[in-house]
Amino acid sequence: MFGKVHPSGLFPLVASCDDHVTVDVPAYFLRLQIISPLHINPLHKNALAMTLTIGASRRSPQLPLTFFLVFLVMSLVQGCKVVPDETQNAPNVLFIAVDDLNDWVGVLGGHPNARTPNMDRLAASGTVFLNAHTQAPLCGPSRASLMSGLRPSTTGIYGQTEDEDLRAAHPLLRDAVFLPQYFGQHGYKTMGIGKLFHRHAPEGEFEESGSRVPGFGPKPPERRYWDQAETSTDWGPFPDNDADMPDYQSAEWTIERLGRTHDRPFFLAVGFLRPHVPWHVPPAWFDQHPIEGIELPPYLPDDMDDIPAIGHEVAEVWQMPTTEWAIENGYWPAIVQSYLASVTFVDAQVGRVLDALDASQHAENTIVVLFSDHGYHIGEKNRFAKHSLWERATRVPLMFSGPGVPARQTVDGAAELLDIYPTLLELAGLPANGLNEGRSLVPIIGAPSSDWPHAAVTTYGQNNHSIRSAGHRYIKYEDGSEELYDHKTDPNEWHNLASEPSSQDVMGELARHLPQQNAEWSSLSQIDTYSYFEQQKERSLGGE
Repeated sequence: MFGKVHPSGLFPLVASCDDHVTVDVPAYFLRLQIISPLHINPLHKNALAMTLTIGASRRSPQLPLTFFLVFLVMSLVQGCKVVPDETQNAPNVLFIAVDDLNDWVGVLGGHPNARTPNMDRLAASGTVFLNAHTQAPLCGPSRASLMSGLRPSTTGIYGQTEDEDLRAAHPLLRDAVFLPQYFGQHGYKTMGIGKLFHRHAPEGEFEESGSRVPGFGPKPPERRYWDQAETSTDWGPFPDNDADMPDYQSAEWTIERLGRTHDRPFFLAVGFLRPHVPWHVPPAWFDQHPIEGIELPPYLPDDMDDIPAIGHEVAEVWQMPTTEWAIENGYWPAIVQSYLASVTFVDAQVGRVLDALDASQHAENTIVVLFSDHGYHIGEKNRFAKHSLWERATRVPLMFSGPGVPARQTVDGAAELLDIYPTLLELAGLPANGLNEGRSLVPIIGAPSSDWPHAAVTTYGQNNHSIRSAGHRYIKYEDGSEELYDHKTDPNEWHNLASEPSSQDVMGELARHLPQQNAEWSSLSQIDTYSYFEQQKERSLGGE
């Protein structure tokens, strides 16, 4: 709603709470933002908009009349106040989400066969967090938390929730301002394509939406290796051409918008699907990972023997292959190859987007953030799945670059995906959102070796939490059962130390980071294929 002088000398004056008043004439430019101290549902923020057109000489603007009309509009919108415009010289934001990508990224050192030159160069151009973790080891709750700035334990969104149901899923979400919307309310042009929320995004979240190709195809006409209806898990080269992949098309859409001239700063989001199952990408990407050179992840056959009973229930993934099955049938190397090929393919799409940014007029004034919604087990702990509170499922790539972000820097302090929202606001110079439960990472970006007393919290179901500090992982389940792993001596989390007397002080210290609130399950959040969570949700909502 930014007015421009017309040849007639007429210009529009627009006002609304949570929007802008703009007067733009050749000799005079005034932009005011009106914000109501009374919260107005963002979905209805245009309901108060009014447009007035006045005449002004192009050579001699009628400034007294202009100011009169500005304050007239202000008086009509009760309780509003004037604040400075944040968008002048504001940086753009390029927001890159990758689905189901664990730490098999070169710079993170998660696997020796990882080939991710483009994510690695993005990391080199900025700051990468080496100990970053998701809020939930499942797509829907992870993304709902990141976009809303609220923990799963606050909203009760522990399972998958349709985009259009988010507002009704919890009272706090009715009036919450999602991340893209927050930028839009502060003058940004918002654009998005691909998987950003659980599906794509709630209706109207982006000013310009490229939507998303449904599902996770393309897929061969018939399953090749794993035929279980409750999962898309399968693997192998398919299709022949990159252009047939939705991620390639999403990159094309993003590249085109990076090539445009925009009349205001933009928030441009792209959500890539791979390496989400099925692990199908064109053959050229498999060629970069010859099967004879594949290294298998660390695996201990009796790894699960010291896990409490509820830990087995929470981590159950009956519809997925087990590592024992993959070893017995000789498929494990091919699964690892397929995941690596999928990662290298999506890395190439990230590279195409970064190349377009570098070649654009926006290169020097764009903040880039790249992350994954959660990790993924590729055979560790006898599973090929996310759905757990252990390291492989919680650790994620997280990197920032652009204005205000030092290059070639790594940070060891624990970070959460929840921190992306407040960090982007501070980097962009926007006011903080007081409802955010995450914390801005800007202080530790500026001083990476400083003391950082925070830990990363991952939640899977009601009152099941993992706490990841610099040196330990502590897990506490709803029935009080515990796990503790010392990452300095046991990076694979093979030896549960929770029962040892010497561990009690460490567990007590880590327990201070457990959420104080454990909201009941939202009735609109689902994990239908797992009996433990179905039963927990029923108990939570009073079914028993």
